Amino acid sequence: VQLQASGGGLVQAGGSLRLSCAASGRHVSTYALGWFRQAPGKEREFVAVVRWTGGSAYVADSVKGRFTISRDNANNTVYLQMNSLKPEDTAVYYCASGPWPLVRSVNSWGQGTQVTVSS
Repeated sequence: VQLQASGGGLVQAGGSLRLSCAASGRHVSTYALGWFRQAPGKEREFVAVVRWTGGSAYVADSVKGRFTISRDNANNTVYLQMNSLKPEDTAVYYCASGPWPLVRSVNSWGQGTQVTVSS
């Protein structure tokens, strides 16, 4: 599976951004797709995951209520809508795929996209 992430940028605290991840390759629909992030000096952490079928989705407690993950099966694209952004959300965000629930089962990574939230 090949993953192409886009949509990062610079935003003020309280603002919103939407990240996109276009997936291609064999067996795309058999895997879950999600997002991780890595802030400077910190380990990469799980953010959100969604199944291609069935609608199951999960977001980390740190972003619950502010971030929403969704998918467009027709276009093999997954989105991460990020609202009420905080400076601590600043990180490189990575798209990932693998078996559900993905948290410790990533087998493909996309390139990162930088999200910077200014205070």
